Amino acid sequence: MFEAVHERPRGTLAAHPGHPGEGQGVTEKCGLQRAVGEARVVFSSAAGGTEIIDVYRKFPMAVAFPNVDDRRHKEAILINTSGGVAGGDEIRVEVVARGNASVAVTTQAAEKVYRALDRPARILTRLRAEGAARLAWLPQETIVFNQARIARRTEIDVSSGTELIALEWLVLGRIESGEEVLGGHVLDSWRIRLDGRLIWADGFLVSDQVFPQLRKTALLSNWKAIATMIYFGPGLETRLERLREIGASLECACGVTMVGAIIVIRVAAIASVDLRRCLRRFLDQLNHELGYGPFGVPKMWSC
Repeated sequence: MFEAVHERPRGTLAAHPGHPGEGQGVTEKCGLQRAVGEARVVFSSAAGGTEIIDVYRKFPMAVAFPNVDDRRHKEAILINTSGGVAGGDEIRVEVVARGNASVAVTTQAAEKVYRALDRPARILTRLRAEGAARLAWLPQETIVFNQARIARRTEIDVSSGTELIALEWLVLGRIESGEEVLGGHVLDSWRIRLDGRLIWADGFLVSDQVFPQLRKTALLSNWKAIATMIYFGPGLETRLERLREIGASLECACGVTMVGAIIVIRVAAIASVDLRRCLRRFLDQLNHELGYGPFGVPKMWSC
């Protein structure tokens, strides 16, 4: 079912200035063992399709490549074999698509962020699309438990002529399981660059002081599951109107707007199962709109 890949030694991904790992020991100021995992995959175009040209994995991260029927596209599944992240853990992921590569990347399961004693868990995701590549970053949800601490950063580099969809979603306690997040720290930030120039920066921050106010109407109200999706590609004006039509048809709250060279989609629901249903419907219709490619619902979402 999965293609074999050969892992080779290489240097670790460079830490972003001020981001996890820079100048810090894994067990700094704490005797607990911390996980520092990495995954890097590079895709490029080949005769009649897309090929994997580089893979690097460091425990607890692993990468699997399910066989797909069409050689034009590749799928990658990221696996956190530790079953979640805790305070002080660091996960770094990098995905590169070059040439005419057509790539979809997802995760094996929802990422779980557990209660932290002191430092936050840190997750850094870097996506880069070059040439005429089509790249879809469609991980499953990140579930935040009470008193969890997480700092997540998503950095995206696109080039003129590429097409990209990137999704990140947060569940602040699963209402289906009776979970309630009363405190903690959540920082979720984005940076997007077009041809090397910063075109969009965004951040979502909830701290211990904010959690007691979070259910106010001016903040999240009753929404406990929230998602941000980014689209970059050709024909933005036409795409914008169509995406707004799709968003209006959802049973969740949805807003779609264009910011410079990208389209930003926000989706919110009371329960994570409702958000998943709405995102599935959104991606199904979007994939139909964009034509056959990597932008549909990943099969792992149904496993």
